[in-house]
Amino acid sequence: MSRILALDYGDARCGCALSDPTGTLATPIGAVERPASRRGLAALAALVREHDVERVVVGLPLTLAGEEGDQARTTREFVARLAELVSVPVELHDERLTTRQAERAGGGADADSRAAAHLLESWLAASGRAS
Repeated sequence: MSRILALDYGDARCGCALSDPTGTLATPIGAVERPASRRGLAALAALVREHDVERVVVGLPLTLAGEEGDQARTTREFVARLAELVSVPVELHDERLTTRQAERAGGGADADSRAAAHLLESWLAASGRAS
């Protein structure tokens, strides 16, 4: 089985996390600076290739009421651009509260990548891949 790459997209920085090949563990990896730039998109596409990623999951920032705002629209635009550069599916997943979970949990990785790991854990659980 291949890995899943989760992204916590932000204009300045994109947190990144990878699943293990079995799809049970989520590990934060280094964030990508300015992810919507040409260099940032290229770095993300390289992660997909280098880690044998089968799917990219990007956090969709919804309000607590489940509505989409400006940041959700910006994220959808980013996803469309990334999907043109990679040969794997790119999908959105509700990211509500992942940043708060990352702040509470702490750890050695940057907060954006810890948030991406929480997003990935949520996606793995929802998809039935996590135990």
